Amino acid sequence: MSTHRSAQRGDSAGDTPVAEQLRVDVETGTGAMRLDLPRRLLAEALGTGLLIVAVVGSGIMAQRLTTDVGLQLLENSLATAGALVALILMFGAVSGAHFNPVVTLLDRVLGSIRTRDAVLYIAAQTVGACLGAMLANAMFELPLINMSTHDRSSGALWVSEIVATATLLLVIQGCVRSGRAAVVPFAVAGWIGGAYWFTSSTSFANPAVTIARMLSDTFAGIAPASVPMFILMQVIGLTVAAVLIRFLYPTIRSDDD
Repeated sequence: MSTHRSAQRGDSAGDTPVAEQLRVDVETGTGAMRLDLPRRLLAEALGTGLLIVAVVGSGIMAQRLTTDVGLQLLENSLATAGALVALILMFGAVSGAHFNPVVTLLDRVLGSIRTRDAVLYIAAQTVGACLGAMLANAMFELPLINMSTHDRSSGALWVSEIVATATLLLVIQGCVRSGRAAVVPFAVAGWIGGAYWFTSSTSFANPAVTIARMLSDTFAGIAPASVPMFILMQVIGLTVAAVLIRFLYPTIRSDDD
């Protein structure tokens, strides 16, 4: 998989060399293959949808296999982490494999994706995620739209979402900006798999995923009333990450350094 290339001319005015270089990295910018927007949007929709299939589908399967909540969480986290590795490897060069509006928004803040593209990426991610939840429901003979009644509302959960979102973004950008973009699929999967266990919210850290998970009244679901605060905390986590990344990584290192 291609990671850092030499800086290339950007496709919009005002790009910095760092933005030009990041645009072609794994899970940041628009992917090393530099494909046209429709192909990238399809990759983002498919990738986010399949990620939700893994999250919701493994949650349903875990509930059916055991009544032990700890074992259910283990099965859910392992399936999600495994799917993340495969999906980022699959679509990283195509679209950047964001699969997450906060990843896209951070890229926009850092200048490695255009505003129009970012808006369309987020729309594709959200639509793909919702369709993925419906597909997961269908695969287990549940109603396509099965609104969750799983209330997730407390200060501890909200703090967890700030931490989960900020650290996920730091993992991605830290790897890319230190010249280790090739390990992003494994670093992200490892961090998310661990964060299932060390955050009380089980690390949603993704607005599109949060919206989609309200469509399934299963182990992975979230009640619609709980969604707005989760997304707000994720945006706060994005803000924290943006500040830390600018401070901790003032320059970018290429793989050839």
